[in-house]
Amino acid sequence: MSDDDVRGDVSPQGSGYGQPVRAPLALPLDYEGFYLGHQEFFHAFAEIHLGSRRTAEEVVHQVFLEILGGWEQLLQEGDLEQQTLAVLHRRVTRRLEREGRIPAFVINGPIAQNLRAVRNELELKDGTGGLYEAIAGLPPRQFNVIVLRHLLGYKTAQIARFMGLDGRTVDYHGRKGKERLRVQLGLPADLNKKKKGGGQ
Repeated sequence: MSDDDVRGDVSPQGSGYGQPVRAPLALPLDYEGFYLGHQEFFHAFAEIHLGSRRTAEEVVHQVFLEILGGWEQLLQEGDLEQQTLAVLHRRVTRRLEREGRIPAFVINGPIAQNLRAVRNELELKDGTGGLYEAIAGLPPRQFNVIVLRHLLGYKTAQIARFMGLDGRTVDYHGRKGKERLRVQLGLPADLNKKKKGGGQ
């Protein structure tokens, strides 16, 4: 999303287009700060699901417009990070459903490699399809932590900031998400103990 996307079209002075120059739309300062602090993350999240930067930009543009439209209410209700992440997740999911696609991270280069690394960490022997379905079935917070940590490579502190959670809460959701995946994928309960104990 460029400044022109948010502020409206502005014709350059002396361009000869015959269009009047519009004054930039006054945005709330706190919204501008939110946008600057989150746009890179929102684009990365959308791109790993949608598979193209252009499509991600289209969706994220709509996400930020929706957030702007409800900005004052979002600030009053609290949990700003969680609510805006929910808007992003919902918009991305709708786009995938509308196009009848699975997320790009299942099939695309480095993302697929990261997914394979997660599969290897969980000692899965089959393809990524079952793992994707299991990840997609996680509760929202667990899903976001697994995606942000294992597919985008964000550290706990970054995830905590983007999700508006304490770092310990992020780690908790990460552990719960991995445990839920283990159960859904039928992996042995003592998998982690074996790894820590050298396979004994």
